[in-house]
Amino acid sequence: MRGSEFAELKAFSAIVEEGSFVGAAARLRVSPPALSQTIRQLEARIGVRLLNRTTRSVSPTAAGETLFARLAAVFGELDSAIAEVQAGRDQPAGALRVNVSRVAAMRFVAPILADFQHSYPDIALTVIVDDALTDIVEGRFDAGIRLGERLEKDMVAVKLSDELQMAAVAAPAYLEGRSIPRHPQDLHQHRCINFQWPGGGDIYRWEFTRGKRSLEIAVNGNLIINDTELMIGAALDGAGIAYMIDYQVKPLIEAGRLVRFLEPWSPRFPGFYLYHPSRRHVPPALRAFIDFIR
Repeated sequence: MRGSEFAELKAFSAIVEEGSFVGAAARLRVSPPALSQTIRQLEARIGVRLLNRTTRSVSPTAAGETLFARLAAVFGELDSAIAEVQAGRDQPAGALRVNVSRVAAMRFVAPILADFQHSYPDIALTVIVDDALTDIVEGRFDAGIRLGERLEKDMVAVKLSDELQMAAVAAPAYLEGRSIPRHPQDLHQHRCINFQWPGGGDIYRWEFTRGKRSLEIAVNGNLIINDTELMIGAALDGAGIAYMIDYQVKPLIEAGRLVRFLEPWSPRFPGFYLYHPSRRHVPPALRAFIDFIR
């Protein structure tokens, strides 16, 4: 394979992974027009259209999906081979792509970004904040950070936090003149802030447990949000009752800005984990990131 052909295939893979010419161009450090020309050359050379383009989006055709799946495996092997060679270096280097949920990004990644860059200037770190359940292998990510209950069983998982618990909260202004819920069924008498799973997913049914009893409640409320920070803001403004991970609202509860209730019914679940595909050799850049974030 000639160097130009390899560059064309790398460019195609980058576009599919980033979902845009602009993102892929920034990653490859070329201009979007140059990248577009590279893809035109690739499609002309093989005689097959690989990408569907509109003014707002880009997605692989059926042929493009087939090619990308094969390339992901090939490039993965190449990355592993390079990682083995780099393992002998004193200072980790290379590209590192991490996929994290928004909550995990703010809790674990944001506080260490500057220090990590200063400590490992030769690592090109890409952090993609994504609340969908993205397949990190298909997306060619080196690692991800998610709640333990949402991990695939074939992943290597590194624990980052203790067990977590859900918390039902509301602002004092909302609760004024209303009875505080003592049982999950009491929520039907209140306005609740519904959460929709990202990507147009289902509305979350609030889960409660106490002893051997378990309940799922489809709460009432005309407000539907798919971002927890926005949900917290709405709760603080008195829009209704919110239900989320306790550590997100603990400082607000301690400050008296939110009131917590139904705690005996609020379930506990595994905390956050950094996870990555099982490999014989963990790339030095990923090993450095894991050690740093822990």
